Amino acid sequence: MNSKQLNIMNNLEQSYKKILEVLSKFFGKKLQNYQRRKPKMSDLEVISLALTAEYLSIDSECQLFRKIPESIKSKIERSVFNRRRRKLFPYIEQIRTKIAQHFNEFEDVFMVDSIPLKVCENSRAKHSHICKEFDYSSPDFGYCASQKLYYYGYKLHAICSLNGIFQSIDMSPASVHDIRYLNDVKEQLSNCTLIGDKGYLSAEVQIDLFNYANIQLDTPKRTNQKDYRPQFRLFKKKRKRIETLFSQLCDQFMIKRNYAKSFEGFKTMIFSKITSLTLIQYINKFILYKETLNLKASII
Repeated sequence: MNSKQLNIMNNLEQSYKKILEVLSKFFGKKLQNYQRRKPKMSDLEVISLALTAEYLSIDSECQLFRKIPESIKSKIERSVFNRRRRKLFPYIEQIRTKIAQHFNEFEDVFMVDSIPLKVCENSRAKHSHICKEFDYSSPDFGYCASQKLYYYGYKLHAICSLNGIFQSIDMSPASVHDIRYLNDVKEQLSNCTLIGDKGYLSAEVQIDLFNYANIQLDTPKRTNQKDYRPQFRLFKKKRKRIETLFSQLCDQFMIKRNYAKSFEGFKTMIFSKITSLTLIQYINKFILYKETLNLKASII
């Protein structure tokens, strides 16, 4: 083993220990009791390893198990790790939600946007069996206006605060319009301002959100509308924060690269990447006292 490989292994092990230490403060050392036999690797350690891999841009399990030290590899096999990680999906989302509360407890201005998630190329879509085990979760064709892109897969809907912390996330088939996601938002948020782009422009939805949960939906109007006026300049500037987060998910966390074959695996992969991003933001802010969005900085 050369010095470069040794440095990568040491960096992975130290990052894993740091993430495990932080998660232990939130949940202790135990999450659930579904195993009859006590495994060598606890549930929290499995989640910590998965989040560490996403933070270090390792999105292949084969690649991960080639890099992890023997002290971790001896505790769990790769196939077992994959199964247990998918089974722990509810706890991964619970971790993200709990961390987000530390940031967004007193926030009253949020941004909403969506990003396309391809499962395969359009030419393979008709013959692909990826994520088609259930009819309700099957991918389909959609169009992304901002990227002028027809694609086959899903759409990731997200709401983030002004300081760049994801408050709420959800997935839908690619053909679902962005406005339909706002029907779920009114059950999750209240007494706040929600900033969106022209894809969320709807007077009917605006009134419904305000009457139901006192949510003020602010979107730029089209220039040919009767009561056109430019969007508040500060809101227009702040809305770019969620676009920055999407760029970081695509760059460092490689959210658009898919190796999953089942919807459960695909969903776990997407939410793990976002949870890892949120966790690194927490470590930067409250432990290392660095810039929250400086995600490429070392946490060790």
